[in-house]
Amino acid sequence: MVVWRQGERSELKDAEDSVKPLKERLALGVLTALLLFASAASAALVKVNGLVLQADGGFTPRELPRRAFSPIDFRGHADIAATNGGVPAALQQAVIDFDRDGRLSTGGLAVCPPGALEEATPREARDRCPNAIVGAGHVAALVAPPGQPTVRARSALTLFNGPRQEGKPTVVLHARMTEPAVQNFAVVIPIERRRGDFAYRATIDVPPIAGGFGALTHIDVRVGKRYRFGGVERSYASARCSDGILHTHGRFSFADGTIIDGSIEKACSVR
Repeated sequence: MVVWRQGERSELKDAEDSVKPLKERLALGVLTALLLFASAASAALVKVNGLVLQADGGFTPRELPRRAFSPIDFRGHADIAATNGGVPAALQQAVIDFDRDGRLSTGGLAVCPPGALEEATPREARDRCPNAIVGAGHVAALVAPPGQPTVRARSALTLFNGPRQEGKPTVVLHARMTEPAVQNFAVVIPIERRRGDFAYRATIDVPPIAGGFGALTHIDVRVGKRYRFGGVERSYASARCSDGILHTHGRFSFADGTIIDGSIEKACSVR
């Protein structure tokens, strides 16, 4: 179920809305389904301001305890395109809030400092911090350097448990693109503990791609890790099903001022 600011819809197949630029301070709110707790069924497709965003995701198992937290694995993917076939507006920031029925566990988990990844290839990065890996996937971008043909850049993506910042856990996102030139990414993603409907907030500041001539067009990720600490089996991500729904909110800001903002709710069942 996708929840819109201007109302509610039980399904989203294709939606077209206009969103005012940030400079006009009018964010009307268009939803997306790039939400890592998404569990199901149909992909979401959003068209707005010359942007097309298609996303889907899932988590397993879908049957969870009502009160106790149980290990889960989750996955998500999204594709961003321009309606004219060119380079889309660059995604600059993604802020994702996770349901209060989700829990993150990092106690005793190995840590990978971002400095160890800055010049590494994907294989080298994984070899340097194998015990800190919490997720993996792929990213792709479209790059149009001045006076040169448009090229597609791709990379394997790895998520590592990062060092704490001000007592808060972090994730380090590593990728390395080689077209049109080599560019390494070791992006630190802070995770803030929150009160209320959402337990955690992850803020992803996307660095410029190819000097600002590129834009993210694809990301897929699978997150899930089991590890042992203090003689106890632990899971990086776990969840419960206290009210039959896992709820996630996302806010995605693009370079042209477009904001894609909203929530998605997916059903779970009590085992």
